[in-house]
Amino acid sequence: MREPLPLRPGARVALVSPSGPLAGPHELEHAVVTAESFGWTVAVGEHALARAGYFAGHDAQRAADLLRAIEDEAIDGIWCLRGGYGAARLLPQVDAALSRTRPKALIGYSDITALHAAWQRAGVVSFHGPTARSPLTPFSQASLLHTVQVGASATLEAAHAEVVRGGRATGRLAGGNLALVASLCGTPWAPDFRDALVVLEDIGEATYRLDRMLTQLRLAGAFDGCAGLVIGHFTDCPDTSEDGSRPMAALVQEVADQLQVPTLLGVPIGHIAEQWTLPFGAPATLDADARQLHVHRS
Repeated sequence: MREPLPLRPGARVALVSPSGPLAGPHELEHAVVTAESFGWTVAVGEHALARAGYFAGHDAQRAADLLRAIEDEAIDGIWCLRGGYGAARLLPQVDAALSRTRPKALIGYSDITALHAAWQRAGVVSFHGPTARSPLTPFSQASLLHTVQVGASATLEAAHAEVVRGGRATGRLAGGNLALVASLCGTPWAPDFRDALVVLEDIGEATYRLDRMLTQLRLAGAFDGCAGLVIGHFTDCPDTSEDGSRPMAALVQEVADQLQVPTLLGVPIGHIAEQWTLPFGAPATLDADARQLHVHRS
């Protein structure tokens, strides 16, 4: 995997909306202030505040901003303003653009999982971390800056995570939002989890729907050969439906037992305030018993 250049002070970073729309100019203003506080020079996508239904503008508008950021040699990194839905609709165009340009940092999560998949397909490390509109806690900001600016190896502690299955395993970091990973199944952008530490999180899904997605991925063989599971938070995902209840932990236990791989549940990843930024595509070692993730950077 090729690493993009670190986004140190002076780097030029594009703020784009490839998925859902912002709530208003105040969110864009917050994002600009945050990015500039890191010493970055900001380039705002022309259609960053556009809206077309549940998209941040029409496909052509969102694609234009994203492709311009990918292809502009003056841009060093791309920080997605929010998730939502819509990035997957741009994937064919993104693939072509990534083949023509130097590696660039991509930052975001949730629906941005689709773009992470494109970066992985192009052999480029990308960064699963907060979106630009998000208020950053000191914890999240420190993790983000260490990952995208310093680029050094790190040992991440998940003291409150649940050890679902103990053990130690090394592999590439890959995955993202479970719903997006499942939706990419059967497409050219389906993440390759062989020899990978699979990272998953989600929000707003009933447990039976999460069960359905995990089952789909298992039946498709998506998890075959994976090294371990790094499971984050499933925010606002109720255990109970009108037909009964089943806890998320039971679903994860089932998958971990079938795969026989080290597994942690509840690491600081997902739709939460305190979250890690992880370099997808980079190697890492999961020590489930110690509740640690050792990220290896050259």
